[in-house]
Amino acid sequence: MSRTVIAAVDGSAESLAAADWAAHEAQMRRLPLHLLHVWQDWSRAFAHAPFTGLDTTPCEGAATAAQHYAEQVTHEASDRLRAAHPGLEISVEQVHGRPAEVLLSAAEKAEVLVVGSRGLGSLAGFLTGSVSLPVIAHAERPVVAVRAGERAECAPLPGTGDHGDRKGQCLDVVLGLDLSRPCDELLAYAFEAAAARAATLRVVHGWSVPVVEGYDPAAADPGHGVALGLREASALTDVLRSWRGKFPQVEVKEQCLVGRPAGHLVEASKEASLLIVGRRIRRAAVGAHIGPVTHAVLHHATTPVAVVPHL
Repeated sequence: MSRTVIAAVDGSAESLAAADWAAHEAQMRRLPLHLLHVWQDWSRAFAHAPFTGLDTTPCEGAATAAQHYAEQVTHEASDRLRAAHPGLEISVEQVHGRPAEVLLSAAEKAEVLVVGSRGLGSLAGFLTGSVSLPVIAHAERPVVAVRAGERAECAPLPGTGDHGDRKGQCLDVVLGLDLSRPCDELLAYAFEAAAARAATLRVVHGWSVPVVEGYDPAAADPGHGVALGLREASALTDVLRSWRGKFPQVEVKEQCLVGRPAGHLVEASKEASLLIVGRRIRRAAVGAHIGPVTHAVLHHATTPVAVVPHL
């Protein structure tokens, strides 16, 4: 079955930014776009709410109004995107239910699920909400978080024009790679994203010199740290070698940097069109986790973030 790019829309500026990003992604990947709105009948919730002294009498027609709003939001978004992306196949759907549950179910059939994220006021960063964060933490397909007000998906680099070959006009696609788990799902998504954009793929690997019982060998012998750095760089090159062969059209830049990966990725996001990180799928009883690096970049990166689940 053909997969689609799915965008969750609710009428907010964040969800409309997500829909814009999803439409661009669908057009680049030659896939259909599906706009999904999840609506809830709040009148039923009020009907079963405990007595608070406030008037919680269900409003007659509240469910009808919620459903009408859902239809309005999706159709207005689809009309706007059809005008901006002629020829793009766009479908709409309104589903009654719990947003996180509905989106997780929809993600199973998606090439990628795109959700909006709220900005941290005057601070630069993401604030994944009560819906976005659980979806990212549990989905087994890639999820992209997009914030309102982001720059264009393929913003021209300084000094480039708006015409001619796209090569070199898209900001880099940045991949955060942990060499202890260089999974195929993550690498495939990153190379495909860079190829679709005709962009450079910048692979960032953060590492630290291990400290044993309070002893830092690099401090005592700087050559030890240099040797470890060369070993890490060589390992990164080895991991990427076969992927370069599969995607010869993609220019790849390798960066092995000492220090915490999250900080390097947040810094790299300032000059990127997309930041890609992985999330290990955990099926333990304690629930899903997104990991400290993914959590940090979701909150502080300045570009859309793709979270790719893997075993």
